[in-house]
Amino acid sequence: MSRTVSKPSLTSRQFKKHSLLQRYAPWLYAFWKFSRPHTIIGTSLSVLGLYLLAVAGSDTALGTATSLVPADFFSAVTVLLPPLLACLCGNVYIVGLNQLEDIEIDRINKPDLPLASGEFSRRQGSIIVAIAGVLALLLALSQGLFLLATVGISVLIGTAYSLPPIRLKRFPVWASLCIFTVRGMIVNLGLFLHFQGRLPILPSVWALTLFVLVFTFAIAIFKDIPDMEGDRQYNIKTFTLRLGQGAVFRLALWVITSSYLGMVLAGLLGLPGSNHLVLVVFHLVALGLLWLRSTQVDLTTQSSISSYYQFIWKLFFLEYLMFPIACLLA
Repeated sequence: MSRTVSKPSLTSRQFKKHSLLQRYAPWLYAFWKFSRPHTIIGTSLSVLGLYLLAVAGSDTALGTATSLVPADFFSAVTVLLPPLLACLCGNVYIVGLNQLEDIEIDRINKPDLPLASGEFSRRQGSIIVAIAGVLALLLALSQGLFLLATVGISVLIGTAYSLPPIRLKRFPVWASLCIFTVRGMIVNLGLFLHFQGRLPILPSVWALTLFVLVFTFAIAIFKDIPDMEGDRQYNIKTFTLRLGQGAVFRLALWVITSSYLGMVLAGLLGLPGSNHLVLVVFHLVALGLLWLRSTQVDLTTQSSISSYYQFIWKLFFLEYLMFPIACLLA
């Protein structure tokens, strides 16, 4: 049974921080919100993480596995910056297009977003999305086939997700498939191939890809829990509306649990190219934190749900740091 959730309020500290940024850089503040910061961080860390996996597993990313030492910092930046910018532009295109198509829904579910709040006009949003999409493809094209395929397919799926008449986000299965296909498979495999420059794909990368596929499915279904009212009014058939908040919350929790247990098992079985002890210990600790934090969630309060959703994203961020470290320590 689903229940209406209350809207969150800003703490005084958050309000002061936001008001200062709004006062001195209002357009930048609005653009930062428009870009959906948690997705920007996730994209950035995925680029870094896949680069580190390429370095850990081969000597083709920058010449040798020692290319990450400080003396080669600028060489590393040269390799990382173009794909990072291409992926970030693609990210802004995808989340921006979604906001352009969801202005009325966001006025109910996410009224602080720039288009919903009026900080950006529809025309401004359209210009940003168009520029971001073009830059993403041009930057990817300049870097080679693997990156072009990665960014191009991601942009194509992101367009089908949001834009009528296809608008796959109307259908819960297709919506989830779009999200975890891009985040889980295309980004991981495509970026690794871009940095390594050739096949084969290492077992460690397949392991990370499978982990992220499962984890991102949980993110895809969890993100709609606080958005019930707007989705219901505009006939967006999410899993939350069909199954209820509690059922989706528990499902997401167990899906993430299965991904962590899978990594623990991979460590115990001796995943090639990884430090098995680091792999097992990190994922057990993360799993414990996931369940501990879940006991504090109040499904009748939107701020509580949103806070846990952001915590899940932080665990997702952490994976792209800790898994490559476990591989570098192999």
